[in-house]
Amino acid sequence: MKTGRIITLSFLFSLFHLALVIGSSPAKAEHLEQRASIETFHVGHGPKYLAFDGANVWVTLDVDNAVAKLRASDGIILGTFDVGRCPTWITFDGTNIWVANFCDNSLTKLRASDGAHIADYLVAGRPTGMAWDGANIWVASYDDGTVTKMQGSDGTVLGVFQVGPGPEGVVFDAANIWVANNVGKSVTKLRASDGGFLLEASVGGDAIGIVFDGTKIWTANDLDNSLTALRASDGAVLGTFQVGYRATGIAFDGSRIWSTLNSAAGNVANVSARSGAGEKRINVGGHPMGVLFDGTSIWVANLADNTVNKITP
Repeated sequence: MKTGRIITLSFLFSLFHLALVIGSSPAKAEHLEQRASIETFHVGHGPKYLAFDGANVWVTLDVDNAVAKLRASDGIILGTFDVGRCPTWITFDGTNIWVANFCDNSLTKLRASDGAHIADYLVAGRPTGMAWDGANIWVASYDDGTVTKMQGSDGTVLGVFQVGPGPEGVVFDAANIWVANNVGKSVTKLRASDGGFLLEASVGGDAIGIVFDGTKIWTANDLDNSLTALRASDGAVLGTFQVGYRATGIAFDGSRIWSTLNSAAGNVANVSARSGAGEKRINVGGHPMGVLFDGTSIWVANLADNTVNKITP
């Protein structure tokens, strides 16, 4: 475990996201019954976002400029691997782990089996969210308001496409790329085959996380304390649902949508994916950010506590 590292620009960027920016009170919610198993694992400094490789959970460590690999079955740390400065979002392509290094304007590609460094690729404009479309990596550039399509095999840039201001989360719906535009308070839909623009739709304030549930796109809207559901076929807004304070990360477990509530209180909320109703919450660590579903359990990265939680119903 690394210690004594200087807090990076991206961590300050994270602290900005942690600041109390609006004065609304959190929505009321039913707490989950404590039949769920909740485990806590200590990782390095500044855990932010997560990826699952089929057997292991990977978490970016913003302050350590590294990623940690944990065995999903028991949370044992299998390795910590250096990447670029200020690693934020992370994704898996079926063989390799890709990490967006916010301060270095680069992506790092690691072999998932052993964490071996494969390559670094330059991406302008402070890279954030990423998605894998089966052959290519799509990465958002926060400063430029673009997404870049890169060939997964060798990092060749296949195109750079304009989206909304301040893009963060990116998701693939099996045919199209969706981007959550944080500053633009919108989502952009691009055709994955050629990057062609299909639509832009308004969502809640400061959308960060984005997920596809099979028929709908969901965004986690930080400033509005809400989740928005859109019909994937045409981008029609189907509903906006209030959750607790500062919705940030988002995941789908097959029946419910989970979202981290990025405050010191440390909660993760979940609602019905069918209706957006029935909000429940569970306490996790301080300032949770990333959340994922591994097929059995929900994992949450807690920025302030330097921990990840594993929640198993």
